[in-house]
Amino acid sequence: MPPVVERGSAATETKRPGDPHGHVTVEQVELSAELAGAEGRAATADVAEYALWLGDDALILAQQLGMWIARAPELEEDVALANIALDLLGHARSFLRYAGTFDGRTEDDLAYWRDEPEFRCAWLFEQPNGDFAQTIARQLAASVHLFELYTALQGSSDETLAAIAAKAVKEVEYHRDHAVQWTLRLAGGTDESRSRLVRAIGDVWPYVGELFRDEPLIDRLDGVAVRPSALRPAFDAVIAAVFAEAELEVPAGPVSSGGGRRGAHFSTLGYLLAEMQVLARQHPGATW
Repeated sequence: MPPVVERGSAATETKRPGDPHGHVTVEQVELSAELAGAEGRAATADVAEYALWLGDDALILAQQLGMWIARAPELEEDVALANIALDLLGHARSFLRYAGTFDGRTEDDLAYWRDEPEFRCAWLFEQPNGDFAQTIARQLAASVHLFELYTALQGSSDETLAAIAAKAVKEVEYHRDHAVQWTLRLAGGTDESRSRLVRAIGDVWPYVGELFRDEPLIDRLDGVAVRPSALRPAFDAVIAAVFAEAELEVPAGPVSSGGGRRGAHFSTLGYLLAEMQVLARQHPGATW
C-alpha cells in the first residue's frame, strides 16, 4: 500500500492565539499519484530489469547530489542541486515502482532492501562527489547522457517507460543546462577553478564508456529499450561543443571495466547504500 500523509482539521479550526500560521493540514494524499507511467500495467522480467537500470542510476545520483545540501559553494547552488536531486528521485521512484510490478515489490522495497550486488547502476553514478568541480564533471556526463536517453525512450513501445521518459526529459534538460553553464564558468574562471575542472574531467571520463555498452538485455528488448551505443554520437557532439567553447580536451585515457549493469560495483557504492538504507533497516515497517 502506498504511503499516505494523514491530515486533521482545517487550519481555521485549529489556529492558536498568537500563532499566525495555525495547524496547516492536507487531505489524505496517496504519494504515488504524482508518479509518471500507466497504472495497472505489470512489467515483464526483462522490462523490470531495464527499469532497474534506469531507476538505480537516478536514485544513486540523487543521493549523491543530496549530500551537497548546505555544503555547496553558494546558497543558490544548495537550492539548485537539491532541486536536481529531487527531480532524479522522482524519476527513480517511477522506474522502481514499475520494476516492482513484476514481482510485487514496492519502490521502497527496491531502494532500501536490496544489497549492493542487486543494484544495476552504472559506475559513473557511483563516483564520489569529490570537490565541486568533480561533481560538475560527473553531472555534465550524466545529464547529457540522460537527456539523450530519455529523448529516445519517449518512442518506446512500452507505454509506461515512454510516459516516464516524457516527463523526465523536460527536467533533465535543465540539469544539462546547469552542468554546461558551470563547466564553462569553472573553465573560464580562475587558474585554480580551471585546474580542478581539468583534473575532475580526467577522473570522471573513464566511467563514461559503460553508459554506451550494449548488454545482452538490450537485444531482448528491441523496440522497448534504447540501444546505448546509438546514443554515443549525440552525446559526443554535445560534449565536443561544450569543450570547444570551454577550450578543454576530451580525455583519451583508459576506460573502466564497469560492470554495474551486472551487479559488480565501484567501491563507493556500499558506503552510500549503508547511509541511505540505515533508517529503513533499523526500523523496518516504521511509518510517520
